[in-house]
Amino acid sequence: MLFAQKADYSGAHDADGIPKLDYHGHIGLQYNPIAIAQYGLGNYNLWRRTSDPERRKKFLQVADWLCSHIEQNPHGIAVWNHHFNWEYRETLKAPWYSALAQGQGLSVLLRAHKESGNGRYLDAARKAIVSFKRSIADGGVAFTDESGDMWFEEYIVSPPTHILNGFIWAMWGIYDCFLATAEKEMKELFSRGVRTLLHNLDRYDVGFWSLYEQSGTRLPMMASLFYHRLHIVQLRVMHRLTGEDKFKSVADRWEGYARSRANRARALVYKSAFKLCYY
Repeated sequence: MLFAQKADYSGAHDADGIPKLDYHGHIGLQYNPIAIAQYGLGNYNLWRRTSDPERRKKFLQVADWLCSHIEQNPHGIAVWNHHFNWEYRETLKAPWYSALAQGQGLSVLLRAHKESGNGRYLDAARKAIVSFKRSIADGGVAFTDESGDMWFEEYIVSPPTHILNGFIWAMWGIYDCFLATAEKEMKELFSRGVRTLLHNLDRYDVGFWSLYEQSGTRLPMMASLFYHRLHIVQLRVMHRLTGEDKFKSVADRWEGYARSRANRARALVYKSAFKLCYY
């Protein structure tokens, strides 16, 4: 699951080479920890592919930024905050944090530690991983539903919406932590996420397309074509990581959905209607 296309971000950068996203209007230029981590991973991918030292430099600049910008939330949990309001289902008031940012930050830091040997990166990763061990109520990003399934939430809202792609990316940060530390607790945390996916994956299938999230609304939120294709790639990676055949079979089915022009058109109509009704 490569991010090489993110490595040549053409927008604004700060004096240290860290990208800033332009949200225009009253939000303007902002650091987005998710985008920054993906920029770092993209440069890591290209460095490993080309051995270009400039790519390595940019990758480690991102790791340094993550170390210097990790903050304690009101519960004392180390997180990467977004310092701007964001309209989702409700307004996410700054500062807000995300399991997706936590997971991708981990993926950067653990690679940086492996490649450089700098213990600062591992120390920051050990702080960030605590967010996955804590419930949302206790300042973390984990939510356990009434069936005992544990989710890692991209957006911290109530009730939770279980965004599929963000959940899987967050899990990969945990998996990277297991690879880096070989700690049994990390393996079990990842395994709990796998069980949650296996128990709930069918809820994201509407018979002709995949859902972006469990919106809890009368009209479900379809994935865009981009996210539907992303789901397929993510499930194929999950199959490679776990050997669970269900991930492959669902990916095959969803790939079949995407080949149908009628299905693509139907999904677009549903998604447009959802936005009109709820945004």
